[in-house]
Amino acid sequence: MGGCCSTHPRSSIKFGKKIAKKLLEVKNQKENGDFSDVASKPPLPSATERPSEPTVGLESNFNKVWSCLQKEQVGIIGIYDLGGVGKTSLLNQINNKFHDTTHDYHVIWAVASQNRPIERVQDQIAERIGLSNEGWKSKSLDEKAEGIFQVLCKKKFALLLDDIWEWFDLTRAGVPLPPKENGSKVIFTTRRRDVCCQMQPNMDNNIRVECLPPGEAFKLFEEKVGSETLRMHPKICKLAEAAVEECAGLPLALITIGRAMASKKTPREWEYATEVLRQSAASVLPGVGKEMYPKLRFSYDCLPDERFRSCFLYCSLYPEDFLINEDELIDCWIGERLLDEHANLSNSRNQGHFIIGSLIDACLLEKGQYNDRVKMHDVIRDMALWIAGESENERFFVKSGVQLKEQPKAKKWEEVTRMSLMENQIENLTEILECPNLQTLFLGRNDFKVIMDDFFNFMPMLRVLDLSENMNLEELPVGIAKLVSLEHLNLSGRGIKKLPVEMKALAKLKYLNLEGTGDLKMIPQQLISSFSKLQVLKMEGCGYGCSLVLEEMEHLKYLNVLTLTFGVSRSLNLMALAKLQHLCTFSLWYCMDLEEVKIERNIIEGAGCFHSLRYVTVGGCNHLRDVSWATFAPHLEDLWILGCSSLEEIISEEKLGEVAELKGNSNLFSKLERLMLHRVHKLSTIYCHALPFPQLKQVYIRGCPMLKKLPLNSNSAKGQRLIIEGEEGWWKDVEWEDESTQTAFLPSFKPLIS
Repeated sequence: MGGCCSTHPRSSIKFGKKIAKKLLEVKNQKENGDFSDVASKPPLPSATERPSEPTVGLESNFNKVWSCLQKEQVGIIGIYDLGGVGKTSLLNQINNKFHDTTHDYHVIWAVASQNRPIERVQDQIAERIGLSNEGWKSKSLDEKAEGIFQVLCKKKFALLLDDIWEWFDLTRAGVPLPPKENGSKVIFTTRRRDVCCQMQPNMDNNIRVECLPPGEAFKLFEEKVGSETLRMHPKICKLAEAAVEECAGLPLALITIGRAMASKKTPREWEYATEVLRQSAASVLPGVGKEMYPKLRFSYDCLPDERFRSCFLYCSLYPEDFLINEDELIDCWIGERLLDEHANLSNSRNQGHFIIGSLIDACLLEKGQYNDRVKMHDVIRDMALWIAGESENERFFVKSGVQLKEQPKAKKWEEVTRMSLMENQIENLTEILECPNLQTLFLGRNDFKVIMDDFFNFMPMLRVLDLSENMNLEELPVGIAKLVSLEHLNLSGRGIKKLPVEMKALAKLKYLNLEGTGDLKMIPQQLISSFSKLQVLKMEGCGYGCSLVLEEMEHLKYLNVLTLTFGVSRSLNLMALAKLQHLCTFSLWYCMDLEEVKIERNIIEGAGCFHSLRYVTVGGCNHLRDVSWATFAPHLEDLWILGCSSLEEIISEEKLGEVAELKGNSNLFSKLERLMLHRVHKLSTIYCHALPFPQLKQVYIRGCPMLKKLPLNSNSAKGQRLIIEGEEGWWKDVEWEDESTQTAFLPSFKPLIS
């Protein structure tokens, strides 16, 4: 046996017996022992490093998130803004910071999806915490949630959840809600601001990732295009700066366009590129139409329905960086019939504001520097125009803010549904455009001197026409009468000196804006009254005496919004408007000579003539002594008085005494919710007696040093959470009716920050 066996038989027999005994012991052990676990898995790392490129300009955002993570009371942190701004890159940085530092968190990375997000996140969590096996996939959602919860409730975890599109139900997924006693965290990214609010209502813990400032933007662009390319010619660097400016700080755009231009070594190639960027035609550049815009488009595709999408696309008619007035935008939407047909204009406008809020939530619109303005990010606007260009239903022709000096040309005018030539230097429109499908035409902010009479001849479907801010346009073409479908006409701003009588043909007109037309001296008789469907009439700052058309307004049965300026009238009788059933908003502006608004006893048959009036503004009426007539609006909700330097009282008891029905009436302003008094320097009295104000929610008082007493007692605003905003010095000098009134309203004060 080659020396493997013993040469001594007795020893071999003895050795064999030992082996037999050992084999018997092994058999018994196998039959009775437990060998289900013979080794344990190595512990999972606290964080797994993720691949990431070097980032530019995210340091301040990173510091905000990391600082927030250190706060014990903060359990959920949202990171939001539009697509391509760097949210995922920021979350990568957070993950890798956990990987590179000592901590006691178990870090879990998961990416949600629009399709079955909870199941997808559950599977990624299970993989990370060691639950994933052959049996895992067959479990139900609730069984998976139970398994995940049993593990995570015993851990201090940090869940990094990327790209959620709607409220994510952490509990249903099995994630214990932080903050727990052990300080667990959830950090998520989203393109929607409203999702942040739903996940975590404290906006201090929701961090918006801002676009890059110019210096950081150029640095990122240079990194992608290559410094060698920028040095190929002295002109290229300057042109690159222009290209960077068009990207408006959006990292996705800077990276995509930077890569597209990396191989372009001549000034002419760069001149072409910057020109197409200015013209919002960047889709011709490599990677933009196939990569960048589709990534951004997800936010558009996720809007609730076609109405929201059409309203969004409409915003691209305005020039780059244009601050869009919300009310004016909504009025255009109404004119285009993009909103529901409501019984009253107020409901339509409310719907419009809801849509604007939804577009802001989706990070497709941004709030401007003023509360009533919104704007569109340049790249988002370019994407919107790209979508409109690809659409079968929408055909836009947009050349706004591109320094045109002549009327442009197009190949297929008959396909265009919306056109914008606003903010250019065009002087003459002398070529007929055959646009049978055109519904909106923006021509505002140009240098028009002449619009030929036949220019509007072939626009039978036009509903919205904006000719505002054309300083040199003194007359409208009589051919405007051809616009038989027109519902919205904006002629605001100086220029127009007279309106043609042919405008009587605009029988469908619902909106007419003549604000700021200081040179307008002639409106044909019965022209205003011929617009029988008019809902909005704006004549603030109109040079033509509003008193001359006041009686015509009696025939405007659907009038909802009215702004007026009266010139040399010392006394005014508004009873021509008192019976208008739908008048909701009324403004008196810059009536410099107006001293009083009369209340005639023989017309009034009881308090409350202005039954539909909800919002009243009186501004710049420097000789007006009181606003007592407003008490005839029993449903008034908002009263704003601005810059009326001679006004001494809001309600005159003497004037109310002239009307028996109002004398001693304690129901005055019973529906008032907001009262704003700004720079009314001589105002000493709102009303001489305390009023109940059962609906009052907000009082704003600024620049009213003579106002020492408010019409409040301990029974005023009962049940309301009233806020009184004012200057601290003024508040200290307020004289109260009694101590109980002072005690009741001291908590209501909110100091104004100057």
